[in-house]
Amino acid sequence: MTQNFRKTSQRLLPINHQPTPNGQYDIYPAFPIGEGQIGNGFSALAGILSQHTTVIIDGFIGVLWNQFRAGVDKSMKSIGKKAHWVDVATILKPEEEINKLVAPYLGGDDPIFGTRCDLRLKDFFVIEELERLSTDPDSDVNIIYGTGASLAGWQGLLLYIDVPKNEIQFRARAGSITNLGIAKPAAPKSMYKRFFFVDWEVLNSHKAELVTQVDWFIDGQRPDEPVFITGENLRDGLSQISRNYFRVRPWFEPGAWGGQWIKEKIPQLPKNVPNYAWSFELIVPENGLIFESSDLQLEASFDLLMYTQYEAVLGNWADTYRYEFPIRMDFLDTFDGGNLSVQVHPRPEFLRKNFGQSYTQDETYYILDCAPDAEVYLGFQENVDKTEFQNALETSQKEKKAIDIKQYVNTVQAHKHDLFLIPHGTIHGSGKNNLVLEISATTYIFTFKLYDWMRLDLDGKPRPINIKRGMKNLYFYRQGKRVEQELVSKPKVIERDSKYQIVHLPTHPAHFYDVHRLEFKGTLDIENNGSCHVMSLVEGDTVILETEGGYQTQFNYAETFVIPAAANKYRLIAPDGKLVKVIKVFFKENWQEDDWLSQIKGVDS
Repeated sequence: MTQNFRKTSQRLLPINHQPTPNGQYDIYPAFPIGEGQIGNGFSALAGILSQHTTVIIDGFIGVLWNQFRAGVDKSMKSIGKKAHWVDVATILKPEEEINKLVAPYLGGDDPIFGTRCDLRLKDFFVIEELERLSTDPDSDVNIIYGTGASLAGWQGLLLYIDVPKNEIQFRARAGSITNLGIAKPAAPKSMYKRFFFVDWEVLNSHKAELVTQVDWFIDGQRPDEPVFITGENLRDGLSQISRNYFRVRPWFEPGAWGGQWIKEKIPQLPKNVPNYAWSFELIVPENGLIFESSDLQLEASFDLLMYTQYEAVLGNWADTYRYEFPIRMDFLDTFDGGNLSVQVHPRPEFLRKNFGQSYTQDETYYILDCAPDAEVYLGFQENVDKTEFQNALETSQKEKKAIDIKQYVNTVQAHKHDLFLIPHGTIHGSGKNNLVLEISATTYIFTFKLYDWMRLDLDGKPRPINIKRGMKNLYFYRQGKRVEQELVSKPKVIERDSKYQIVHLPTHPAHFYDVHRLEFKGTLDIENNGSCHVMSLVEGDTVILETEGGYQTQFNYAETFVIPAAANKYRLIAPDGKLVKVIKVFFKENWQEDDWLSQIKGVDS
């Protein structure tokens, strides 16, 4: 095993499938794809490569290429095969030139924000040298490898190595990888910004172009033991998922305000952390999908599903969002922790103009659990003065002194199963002693923190504050009585019989999605009506899903899962006749952003 290549308390994905006992939350959810479809180990991989004279091995950023080459080469030699290796990284443009190329997308000295990159991967290479790379006729196998290897135009067996984006971040924290075309690692947060706005954008586009051509996909998160599957079998597995169900692999992070609920309720997580602030249940730009075959597990990045099956997944909304899955779910744990920062998400036009993002982070807080004293910061107090508020924030930041934020920001008592509405422009934040199921649009880093309680991050440094940007995006009319009227969902039973009821939790007109809570005993049959359904079991131990495609699977308390539009209809079963409650999030019919913006045109902000 390569030592110290990742820095995290989170364990590597086990190579063997490990069912979760006793109906507990499953941190490694796997979709079964039949027997004998996944292989593992350098010896088996070398056996496949040795049957070809020309091999192209492309891959995402974050692959430990030297270790991979060494493992394959050793196994090739053990079977008497001579391999000629060509490293495509040797013909990247000089680092200084690459830095100039990407600089316009990195926001200068801004520690967090940049602009989504529209470069192509070939822009990072000296193309004329790329096209001159040649094979060695005296070798048994010629292998061109590295991120972008397929750009050389060689014809042969095509492999692609993927690395989950959370693992990329763990490797960046350990300094074992670099950004694209850069010789040495930088500070982890700086690397993440470049990953997010440049590398991932460029390489996601490259991956989308290759996905239908790849002969073998390799899960590269285990440097000493690659796990692999044929491209045909992976694409077939993605097709099955897109017509039945999926649950992505969640991952968990501590934070400055994090709590203890997740540590207590999910016992299989590592305990050597101060807290868990987040569970990324469905933040698909960074989640993966786990496949299981003959007890072996392989993780594929979620974007592969969208590149191949976006129409089946999104149904009536496929043309609108294409490769982007727009609904997000995550947990915010503040039990015995601290308050979140007081924050705001940008207005759509501000986000498009400044960051190149097509839609904004309209979100809601669903209270999965809370203590009696829990509250949510939401909207402004009555008659708050904009200038006075800004001056108070800036003075606090400059003098490093706390302020009484409740003098300006309204609070609402939190109760289990409440839904609070947080359209863009709304000042908000969870208070302590909540377990929030955050339902949101998938944009997930564009948060302007206005006040953060004068605390330091886990690295001992202040968390970035964005007062000027925040003030440009706040709607100050969301204050006083309007908060209760407009930002607290009013549940209404819209359908019921003796064994079930459907509760509508209306969202704000700015939200493109809506929320139902399904409360039932026995069985409940549901039709998709052309929309994918994002679901979470919010009360009860387990619920069983049956799909038209013949799959039956169990989901446990607090697990998030998705029924794609192409599933058409499905059945939920409450075991043993016990009452369960399931949140269903779905697209609003005929929703248009312009319709909402026209409603508030001219409103004093």
